[in-house]
Amino acid sequence: MCKKRESLETSKEHTMDGDSDTDSSDVSMSDSDSESEHSEMNVSPDDTMEKESDMEENEEEEDETIKAIRNECNKERDRPPNIQCEDFITDLCFHPEQDLLAVASIVGDVLLYKYTTNENTLEETLELHTKACRDIEFSHNGDLLFSTSKDKSIMITDMNTRKLLRFYDSAHDSPIYCITVLDENIFATGDDDGTIKLWDLREKGETQIWKTKKNEDYISDIITNEAKQYLVCSSGDGSLTTIDLKNRNVFMQSEEYDEDLTCLGLFRSETKLVAGSSKGKLYLYNWSEFGLHSDAFPGPKTAINALVPITENIVITACEDGNLRATHLFPHRHLGIAGQHSLSVENVDICNTGKFIASSSHDNEIRFWNIEYFEDFEKVSQKHSKHNRRKELKNNLPSSMMKNSSDFFSGLC
Repeated sequence: MCKKRESLETSKEHTMDGDSDTDSSDVSMSDSDSESEHSEMNVSPDDTMEKESDMEENEEEEDETIKAIRNECNKERDRPPNIQCEDFITDLCFHPEQDLLAVASIVGDVLLYKYTTNENTLEETLELHTKACRDIEFSHNGDLLFSTSKDKSIMITDMNTRKLLRFYDSAHDSPIYCITVLDENIFATGDDDGTIKLWDLREKGETQIWKTKKNEDYISDIITNEAKQYLVCSSGDGSLTTIDLKNRNVFMQSEEYDEDLTCLGLFRSETKLVAGSSKGKLYLYNWSEFGLHSDAFPGPKTAINALVPITENIVITACEDGNLRATHLFPHRHLGIAGQHSLSVENVDICNTGKFIASSSHDNEIRFWNIEYFEDFEKVSQKHSKHNRRKELKNNLPSSMMKNSSDFFSGLC
């Protein structure tokens, strides 16, 4: 405002001075033109050539930058496009044999999407539960779809006819949080109150074959290995409860951590169990030794909501800060960011071919990420080699929507 006022006042003064200022102005302009002409006459040929060379170099650099941007934009799609849902997404699960993605919603529906690298097609909407559908999982052959809900029910849908096959009305006393299919007949569920139940499809009626309650908070995840001797359950009370499936009793309960254990995964030919936590840590256990972790790997101090094994050594974690992070577990090393959302990432799963992962966020959007390049990541630096942990946490991997500036401009050097 001061500069504008000074300009207006100066303009008024020039107007009031009349012819005097006009004459002065004319003289000034004449002197200026004379100096300009003089300077132009004294420019050397070398200076002119140098200026022209600089201009050509700048134009070439600009052209290369534009080319790099165009190349990025013109790349063929290597993953399916995003899916924007109307309702909040509570879970997602890939079909084990088909290019089909099941999406659970907060209104109780399950949406079935056929996906390709060019487009996604909504094949059907299954209206299953009266309240939020919290967890979904396909049977091992993909013929059945299991779903659990806040309305305390369990539903089993025939994927060939898309019709309801089995219905457990009041399966738990508390809202059911998670479900895991063990084999063609047995499945397990865990609820908000810490109760774990085993079910057998061969049994008539709606009664579980076994149950226990050793946890004081919600059961966040349930997992077993191919041998199916133990069933491991993580909880919001910070502990693991392990069930001996053959003897139908509690095998062990781990010590409690001061953080939620939110998700589980198997690695190293199912000899290692990894648990994610609400404080961003990864706890590693030897299989059958679930009392205390054998190792712990700190992350970026943001909650891990879900995880998915990519290889025998690499895990991708879905984090509350909106990032999907890839971590090499043996040896420990952060590889970088494999994808990102603008809000917290709640769910992640890997497709039947291992080519894509899908993730969902609080913005009701599902994004796909091509992770084929992880096959080349198995050979990482040895334990004693130096690496920058802070830099690795921010590093953008090939599947990420963001590019490292050094990678983008590497072709310009």
